[in-house]
Amino acid sequence: MREKPEQCTHRAAGLGYGVLAYLIWGFFPVYFKALSAVPAFQVVSHRIIWSLLFLWIIIVVRGKWRDLRDAFLNRTVLVLLTISALLIATNWLVFIIAVGHAQVIQSSLGYFMTPFVSVLLGVFFLKERLRRLQLVSLLLAAIGVLLLTFNYGRFPWVALALALTFGCYGLLRKVVAVDSLTGLTVETLLLGPVALGYLIFLSWQGKSDFLMHGQMTGSLLVLAGVATAVPLLLFASAARRLRLATIGFLQYITPTLHFLLAVVLYKEPFSRAHLASFLCIWSGLCCYSFDAYRGVREQRKEARRQTTE
Repeated sequence: MREKPEQCTHRAAGLGYGVLAYLIWGFFPVYFKALSAVPAFQVVSHRIIWSLLFLWIIIVVRGKWRDLRDAFLNRTVLVLLTISALLIATNWLVFIIAVGHAQVIQSSLGYFMTPFVSVLLGVFFLKERLRRLQLVSLLLAAIGVLLLTFNYGRFPWVALALALTFGCYGLLRKVVAVDSLTGLTVETLLLGPVALGYLIFLSWQGKSDFLMHGQMTGSLLVLAGVATAVPLLLFASAARRLRLATIGFLQYITPTLHFLLAVVLYKEPFSRAHLASFLCIWSGLCCYSFDAYRGVREQRKEARRQTTE
């Protein structure tokens, strides 16, 4: 069956949104490297506050008050979003610390590992079954992490922390019954009082770095809210228009850019242990991607067969 012109336009728009979202995330090391003079907890706090303000404006413009109210009145939704808020805040904090301490390669490794974490979480919590190639991809990823651990000299906690927090966050956002805008707004509302209280306390103590490093740093802290919210909203738009397998392929844009920035721009050391680890993980990703593509192709063939019967 051939797609209608409006369906092609719909998919093309989704592809554009998805590529743009992952490109923005891919250049996050450059953005947060420019804020390396500001302590990580302050950067995360500003990111929460300014994201909340930006999202609040969108909620007002789009008239999404009822969705926001319903989320707060639903105890199950509120508990799940509280946990997801803590997870995404931890993810942001670990990433900013990694960038500030020249560990962009580890952040790249972490986001390459995220699909495997998502698969394992699906097995344990959603009772999904693994196909043979998925098992192979998980085994290759595990070998890659072990190689890096034994040869690199220390446990890759940054990579694993990023993969686990984002993987668990994705699981919770998959099962919670709210849209992306409402969910992110509730998360920032829950985190907002703590972040604001922390920044007020620092200002009272005379330890705030908000305007201590020039107007450029202050502007970047304010714009961190927009930089946080925009790719998430673009991603939500892409997810509604594209197949899951397509989203799966696009998600490798971000860690690939992180890796290239780390090696080419920031000249981080890239040893044989790194190479062996990344080769294993990239091989696993190839298996994982091929399996996802094959699965979608089989589903489409089955759908066509049923429509012709």
